[in-house]
Amino acid sequence: MGRKFLKIVLPAMILTAMNCKISAQDTRTQYPRFLSRSYIGLNMGYINYPFSSLQLEPGFRAESIRIPHLALQVLLLGHHFNKNLSAQISYMRPVNWVEYKNINEDKYIHYVWMNVAGLTVKYRLPVTKKISLYGEGGLAVITRKGFKFGNTDVVKDANYASVLLGTGLQYQLNKNFDLKLSASYSPRHSKENQPSMVFYSSGFNYNMRALSTERVEKNSNTGFIFPANLIQLGYSTNHYSYGANDFVSKGAIPIFWGGEAEVEKGFSLHYQRNIFHGRKLFSLDWGTSLSYWQSKKNKDKFYTLSVFPVFRFTFLRTNPADIYFYYSVAGPTFISKTTIDNINTGKHFTFQDLMGIGTFAGKNRQVNAEIRIGHYSNGNIFPQNDGVKIPLTFNLGYTF
Repeated sequence: MGRKFLKIVLPAMILTAMNCKISAQDTRTQYPRFLSRSYIGLNMGYINYPFSSLQLEPGFRAESIRIPHLALQVLLLGHHFNKNLSAQISYMRPVNWVEYKNINEDKYIHYVWMNVAGLTVKYRLPVTKKISLYGEGGLAVITRKGFKFGNTDVVKDANYASVLLGTGLQYQLNKNFDLKLSASYSPRHSKENQPSMVFYSSGFNYNMRALSTERVEKNSNTGFIFPANLIQLGYSTNHYSYGANDFVSKGAIPIFWGGEAEVEKGFSLHYQRNIFHGRKLFSLDWGTSLSYWQSKKNKDKFYTLSVFPVFRFTFLRTNPADIYFYYSVAGPTFISKTTIDNINTGKHFTFQDLMGIGTFAGKNRQVNAEIRIGHYSNGNIFPQNDGVKIPLTFNLGYTF
């Protein structure tokens, strides 16, 4: 199956790249049509989800239970269908996990984590020119990771679909930013023994409005090159250990992820298409990748197929070359193996994350070189989420 997959997908990626043509006029300084009516957001506030001894299986008791109440919600992507109707994808989790202490006098602290992924429709009702009320409702996917004594469940894992409802007050600060006070609710689920959830929060939305004609023309005529298409070949190796991965995932302020399963080596093919760029610094690409991996411990072989966004920041521009930092997060991915080095990483659906530094060199910036690290995990949308750590990857690329 793997060889057939490679024979079909690999030529398709190459042909797609070859058939992409660059327009004589750079139109990438305007948001794509979909993004020009989209938004992202962030909320922080108080969560109440009354975990108790009721979540413990028969025969177990806890000395005490601690429930942290600070929680964070990220609006990954929202889209305005018209002035009042929109839809959004969100992800919410407590900052710290529920703690069950001293189960049956074992003297340990055990953690139960949960998160809520939401897909909701939102309707806004204007009150004044800048103030509006809104209501939302839709699907919630709730995931709970419990714990065991040996092979015996103490708090069971859970992963199920439910209802997510919400309401709030919204204030239009300016053209791009909205401030919000909001409340969300998901009911108790008796079959999974999961308590109800209420989340009170404040936050903001950032709206990506279509840019003015003057700004689009100004950004188009700066003389800076933003390559339209990029194709890369990469080789990953743990020859230099996992120091780069650990440095950004285990520090005081982690900015990336590690992983329980570790890759020893791998090969990857990436294609990226630039869809938007600013005047000098920022650009946004969409990409696709096909990668083949071998794990460190058991030499397990597996492959991944991903689509992903790339946020690139070209922080240094010189005559011979430009240097950039880039970050890619939550790229939907198919992973061919779910147990790697005897570690259960979850389901075949997961996400790809990348972080690296690179350069475009030459008169027309057609030569590319890059160093990056990577990570695969499912973002806790399934109870099993031991990630996969990708060591240093060295890439050579060509732009057109």
